[in-house]
Parts: sequence; structure tokens; C-alpha cells
Amino acid sequence: MVFINGRYSQTLSSPDALPGEISLLNLPAALTEKTGIVNRHIAKFASFEQDSFVALNTAFSADGLVLIVPDNTHVTNPVHLLNVADPDGTPYQSHPRILLVVGKNSEVSFIESYRYLSEGAYFHNAVTEIVAGENSVINHIKFQDENRQAYHISTCQVQQASGSTFNTVNLDLGGALVRNNLNVLLNGENCVSELSGFYLASGTQHIDNHTFVDHAMPHSQSNQLYKGILSDRASGVFSGTIYVRPDAQKTNAFQSNKNLLLSDSAEINSKPQLKIYADDVKCTHGATIGELDEQALFYLRQRGITKEHARTMLQFAFAAEIFEKISFPKVKETVRQIVEQYLSKG
Repeated sequence: MVFINGRYSQTLSSPDALPGEISLLNLPAALTEKTGIVNRHIAKFASFEQDSFVALNTAFSADGLVLIVPDNTHVTNPVHLLNVADPDGTPYQSHPRILLVVGKNSEVSFIESYRYLSEGAYFHNAVTEIVAGENSVINHIKFQDENRQAYHISTCQVQQASGSTFNTVNLDLGGALVRNNLNVLLNGENCVSELSGFYLASGTQHIDNHTFVDHAMPHSQSNQLYKGILSDRASGVFSGTIYVRPDAQKTNAFQSNKNLLLSDSAEINSKPQLKIYADDVKCTHGATIGELDEQALFYLRQRGITKEHARTMLQFAFAAEIFEKISFPKVKETVRQIVEQYLSKG
């Protein structure tokens, strides 16, 4: 499904490539053809009362995507939502709304990407709501490579039922100012949630990641790993919260944020947090901020590798752990190539 400047492009999209029992529609069509299920879920999880950007999206969203996967369905190929910005010097704003409803015992992979064709300022304010049925598996990749004049705000709200698994990898390379809000509610027993992210910022970019993982029921597990590389005068924020409710005994929850600063002017603010109201849990959190290892650089240079190439190799090795979490080889290789290009530019 392809969207240009926030509007669905029927000529560039191929929703019919999916099996017939799966519904993949743009938002206006879904409101007409799947009225009941859309009205049951849309705007029911991402709070427009507490988040002003969600309220803005709810008020002004003119288009978006709805994916409905029925019970006991395995979708082999990933579903790709491609948002393309082509401002061509004319500023614009878009508020895409995305709804994924995955039935029990079903599995689907969803790629959400943001790219650009031309320079110019614009504002993307996306809201994604994901409903994971019992024992379902959802693999989610969000790839953001907007131009350096773009403002990108993204809110993703995930609701998990018992036995469901949610895996997400968030990658941020572009944008002038970027803010990602990822909120996951583990609302059943034996849920698994894996949150991974990588951000690469240079120049005067600012990339902001906020996560909130809410353990509402017992016997569930969450893992968070976010890594960032910042250079020049770039800045970043990681604010992650693990919230364990009183009834969520036997919870395992882990959170880690690791950062490389490549200049004296780069800045990262890291704030991992635990809010635990149960007494039989295993929860850890941590953060590291450092620079490239001079001994490792020296080792590589002694083997005939140039200083620039050695720095690129070490940065890529630092980030590679996140890329390995992408389950589709072609997608993984594409991401690796794009990141390598960014790193080689310094």
C-alpha cells in the first residue's frame, strides 16, 4: 500500500496480492466496507484525551490503512505500508491513521516505512493502533528516513491478548525533529513483547523515543533494547518505562539503552524507569553512553584499514545487534545497506 503526501495511491498499490480472507483497505474504504470492526477498534486505544498529537490525528486524519487478519490465518509475505513524501518545496501536513486487527492463532508481519522524493518542509503525524488476538504473532518494522526538513511524530499503541507475541524493530535515520511514542499493554497472561530500536543522528537532528510497557496480567515477558549513534550537534532522548501492576506477578521485564557519541557537541538524555507494584517479578533496566574504543580503532588500523573505514566498521558492529532482529532477509539486507551508506558518509 503506497501513500503519497498522506494520500492513498491506488495505481501504485497492490492490496489484492494478499489472500482473499484478509482485508487490506485504505481508511475511507474500510469505514464503508468494514464499518463494524473498524468502529469497534479505531480510536479506542490511542488516547486522544491525553495526547495532543493523537487528538490532532483523530481530528484531521483523511486517509490511512486498515489491515484485518481473521482467526487461524498465517500471512506468509509481509504487508508493506510505504509513505512517500514529495513536498517539492511546498510545505504540507498529513495525519495517517493505521489500524491492525489480528485474530487469535494468526500471524502477520507489517512494515511501516517513511521515505522522501524531494526536499522541503512537511509534517507527518502518524497514529498506529495494533490489536493482537489470543496466541497471535505480530512482527512489526518501522523504518523512518525522511528528509532533513521533516517533522515526524509517531504514536503506536499495542493491545495484547493472552498468549500473543509482539515483535517490533524501530529504525530512525532521517528527519529534523522526530518523536516516537510506543505504548504496549500486555493485557493477558503469557504475553511476549520484544521492542528494539536504532537511531542515527547527525547535523542538528533531534530524535526522541518514548516507550511505555504496561504489564497488566501475570506470567508475561517484555524486552527492550534501543541503541543510538549521535554525531555533530545532534541530540536524542530515550525515555522508557516498565510498569508492573499489582496483579502482574511472575513478570519478567528488561530494558536497556546504549549510545555512542561521536563528537563533544552531541547529546543524549537517557531515562530508563521501573514502576513496580508487584513483589514476585524479575525486572532490570540500564543505560550506557560512551565513545568509540580507541584500542579497537588502533587494532583495525594496524591491519591496513583506514581510520574512516575503521570508524564505520565499529559503528556498524555496534548497531548490528538491532538489525539481526529483523526476520526477513531481504528487508534486513536493505536496511543494512542504507545504514552503511549513512555511516560511510561520516
